[in-house]
Amino acid sequence: MNYTKLLIIGSGPAGYTAAIYAGRANLSPTLLEGPQPGGQLTITTDVENFPGFPDGVDANELMDNMRRQAERFGTTILSNLATSVDLGVRPFRITLDDGSQWEADSIIIATGASAKYLGLSDEQTYMGKGVSACATCDGFFYRKKVVAVVGGGDTACEEASYLAGLAAKVYLIVRKPFLRASKIMQERVLGNEKIEVLFETNTLGLYGKDGVEGAHLVYRKGESDERQYDLPIDGFFLAIGHHPNSELFAPWLQTDAEGYLVSEGDSPRTSIPGVFVAGDVADPRYRQAVIAAGSGAKAAMEAEKFLSEK
Repeated sequence: MNYTKLLIIGSGPAGYTAAIYAGRANLSPTLLEGPQPGGQLTITTDVENFPGFPDGVDANELMDNMRRQAERFGTTILSNLATSVDLGVRPFRITLDDGSQWEADSIIIATGASAKYLGLSDEQTYMGKGVSACATCDGFFYRKKVVAVVGGGDTACEEASYLAGLAAKVYLIVRKPFLRASKIMQERVLGNEKIEVLFETNTLGLYGKDGVEGAHLVYRKGESDERQYDLPIDGFFLAIGHHPNSELFAPWLQTDAEGYLVSEGDSPRTSIPGVFVAGDVADPRYRQAVIAAGSGAKAAMEAEKFLSEK
């Protein structure tokens, strides 16, 4: 049985920042980074809205720097996944994908949230080359260009409205004959001359040589008046929701209707003393790297306080 005072599960901005703070507090944390070190931020290219980088920074470089900083302050980093947890005993028990078992006096959960995709192979082909799941992150690269947003809910309408302030034209691709968004968001989208809503439309694929140049669409798929056509675009934004990576902890901790872990008020504390949350797994609203990093710092500070009192 392996032991660590503090186990951090997740390696995005929240996890690495938590490790930096915990390491500087001499907690000698152990961090599980899983198969995607750096988290979902690494699927984008340049990050231009992280403070301290006036010319932007490569996403992988940013996360690698965070990782090295965490190691510098004494974090042990394992490239493993947690496959089961027992938060009903103390120390907490965690089993990893290599079969090893760990005990920890405190845990920070920073497993993030994964964007939902349509399931097209082209989405992966053009990831970072015209395909994005975050308008706030990548919209700046599409100033005065033509983009499409997929989705019909509040998130999609918010993303389309945001992009309309940057892009020359925004298509909102909606598979239903109506918008699911709140009335005020519908009015905002339908009243924006830069946004054109394509109702009853599905995406069949994407095309382009070195990046997205257009989308293969179908109108009223399966109906007598079905029509397939190509839509020239420069960017393709997915806004059909995110899925929090919280399944492992749901039997022990409270989640909201969408599966996001619930903390106590504005703190990273959960209903189980010694277990803290950070980053997108507990943030259905903002999902920004800088906010995730800040929440990681808060979680580490609370963990240090918990362990010192213990």
